Amino acid sequence: MKPEFMFLSMVIPGPSSPGQNIDVSLRPLIDELTQWWSSGALTYDISRKQNFVMRAALMWTINDFPAYGMVSGWSTHGKLACPYCMENNKAFMLTNGVKDSFFDCRRRFLPHNHRYRKNRKDFFVGRVENDVALLCLSGEELFDVVSKYGDIVFGVQSGKQKFPGLSLTHNWVKQSIFWELPYWKTNLLRHNFDVMHIEKNVFENIFNTVMDVKGKTKENIKARLDIALFCNRKNMKLVCDGSRVAKPRASFMLEKNAQLLVYKWLTSLRFPDGHASNISRLVKTEECRLYGMKSHDCHVFMQTLIPLAFRDLLPKGIWDALTEISHFFRDICSSKLNVNHIERLKKNIIETVCKLEMIFPPSFFDSMEHLPIHLPFEVKVGGSVHYRWMYPFERLDIT
Repeated sequence: MKPEFMFLSMVIPGPSSPGQNIDVSLRPLIDELTQWWSSGALTYDISRKQNFVMRAALMWTINDFPAYGMVSGWSTHGKLACPYCMENNKAFMLTNGVKDSFFDCRRRFLPHNHRYRKNRKDFFVGRVENDVALLCLSGEELFDVVSKYGDIVFGVQSGKQKFPGLSLTHNWVKQSIFWELPYWKTNLLRHNFDVMHIEKNVFENIFNTVMDVKGKTKENIKARLDIALFCNRKNMKLVCDGSRVAKPRASFMLEKNAQLLVYKWLTSLRFPDGHASNISRLVKTEECRLYGMKSHDCHVFMQTLIPLAFRDLLPKGIWDALTEISHFFRDICSSKLNVNHIERLKKNIIETVCKLEMIFPPSFFDSMEHLPIHLPFEVKVGGSVHYRWMYPFERLDIT
């Protein structure tokens, strides 16, 4: 996307996020879009040397996941965060971690005769998955649902207005202003998942957990206590020795010597000019940390370096699962995809996330680990992710 084709349509004043009140700032834009669709705008065609009536329509919005909730009206927080699964998911609150977990929420997307469905040991203990994933609602069906809740009054008190059943039977916090566009409910794709931020969050969860980064890892004492409640993994139970509690090292976590090998290897990396930033500058070997990783650094690491960094250091089954998720993001970001390839990606990502569920604790799986299963659908409908992610906008953001 060239700089001359980028333009700022509006400025939202203030240092804080507008939240639900973003519709107030969007009002002039929606009014213009409605006019461009209904009556059009008189425009001069330089090639034909004559005027014509130009009509325009909004295809979709491009935003990160928190902003997705602001513009769509479906809150992206809590157990019902996924705007595709909506209330038809099995996310739950961890007893000790006290946060929402999307652990064991993908088996219902598998074929009915898949072996993972009857696995009582490696997923939610004792659970056999017999449910089938429901079809996503169309734009017309969504509009009929959200229209029942009515409007809210924007302003200081807007955040205190809640529809009955919020976070229990639905996650609607408002009727988005975009529904006023006469064609909006007929769009197959209205708001995009930002692959850039999803990839970054998935990478950080994997790297920080495998490398046992202090304060960042998803594997801690509370996670072990939740494993004892929800999973059947005897090798990950806490060991009590008098007044002390020992935490046996998990198979997916590297030992200190292996961690040092990875960080030393990263300091020696050199990339072709323009391929990536100098990741070696971000490595603090003494502290066993990576500092200042940008979204594109995570993009390169996720798709290129994860299979190489952990190949000889992790058990084969774990390395295979991490390599599969790495290849998924590499393939989903391809500039050329055909329908058969997309269908294969859709099938494979469900199995890959299920493999990760058999490896990592329930605390590892937040909404970001769930969203990749819906990315193939968006690619099939909207085309290449290069036209629908945040990189062009964030790189040109100088504010």
